Amino acid sequence: MTTTVPPTARPVPVVDPARWPDVARVPHVPLRAAVAERLLHRVAARRGLRVELPGGRTLRPAPADAPVLRLHRAEDFLHRVGESGLIGFGEAYQAGDWDSPDLVALLTRLAGAPDTLVPPGTQWLRRLYVQRPPAAELSTAANARRNIHRHYDLSNELFALFLDPTMTYSSALFPAAAGPRPAATWDELPAAQHRKIDRLLDLARVGPGTRLLEIGTGWGELAVRAAARGARVVSLTLSEEQLRLARRRIADAGQDGRAEVRLCDYRAAEGAYDAVVSVEMIEAVGRPFWPEYFATLDRVLAPGGRVALQAITMPHDRMLASSRTYTWILKYIFPGGLIPSLQAVTETAARHTRLRVAGVDAYGPHYAETLRLWRERFTERSAQVAALGFDEVFRRMWELYLAYSEAGFRTGYLDVQQVLLTRRGEATA
Repeated sequence: MTTTVPPTARPVPVVDPARWPDVARVPHVPLRAAVAERLLHRVAARRGLRVELPGGRTLRPAPADAPVLRLHRAEDFLHRVGESGLIGFGEAYQAGDWDSPDLVALLTRLAGAPDTLVPPGTQWLRRLYVQRPPAAELSTAANARRNIHRHYDLSNELFALFLDPTMTYSSALFPAAAGPRPAATWDELPAAQHRKIDRLLDLARVGPGTRLLEIGTGWGELAVRAAARGARVVSLTLSEEQLRLARRRIADAGQDGRAEVRLCDYRAAEGAYDAVVSVEMIEAVGRPFWPEYFATLDRVLAPGGRVALQAITMPHDRMLASSRTYTWILKYIFPGGLIPSLQAVTETAARHTRLRVAGVDAYGPHYAETLRLWRERFTERSAQVAALGFDEVFRRMWELYLAYSEAGFRTGYLDVQQVLLTRRGEATA
């Protein structure tokens, strides 16, 4: 049964096959497309979605306020999803095969209980489309710099368009409220980023004279604030773009005598430090290298020192299920990485180092608000993104990435944690 809805028009992206070969290519897999169509019917019914078809029809009756999946090229959409599952779903969005008037609402509805999207007894169908991450993207010492380059070296000007003036690309921490908190505003974001940084530095007990190692520089805001406390900071990055701007921002803040940024893989870190901090960098390490990552933290930490990490996490069972799956996010946004679980962090540190988790503080809803502010600013400035040379396929890719991430935190599928690690039996400074 179908009903009619008013048609809507949206410009179809021009897809450059040289730049976006898998987005430009529409597969032809009739049997798999038929399976994808049956799954679409199931998902629409189970999740209460309104699926709008070309010509103004709907797939099935749905409440007026239901999240909307609006198909512009239904056949292309079904063949893409049939061939490569969620990678195809993302590529279909990049190509303009589908849209939604509220992308976050749609993805939030889909993100809840992802293991129930496929009917029981049909999990074997995953073998039709699930790919393994390519060896060329494994975050070895040889590959890691190339992986980082693909994301963080896109353009400092691009990131400046949607980040606040602190140029901080990780979850902010907004003020606590006794009751339900109103939505965060853009003006609150710089102070919220400083609140997050200061809490992490407090956790590591960074103060005058502290020898501090930061793994993952970003654009230098944490290094500036640590140096302002009187710490001696060495910060490591693999991004040449971030290196250049972070050094300039540190110099502009008058802290270049206290903070040094090096183009260096974490595995090559040298020296002894009273504190080590790392903000949302473990996600890029990759599961095979977590033991080496934590061993590095243990190796460079001076006796009595403290490690303070900020990490995006997911439930352990979902992490295990996705750990050998090539996803749209890995293919287009963060090659070579994996979001860990808190259990994986705890167990890896315990098995491979003298470090033990001594404290955890989670605040996932704050990341949802941070991402919303970034996404809204990115969308508002789409013309400026285009002026930097990024085409419509790229802009749709980043719109989907930001909305997908926001949905993950809104459902609780993703969380963000500040984690303290110390050595058992050592008195900390």
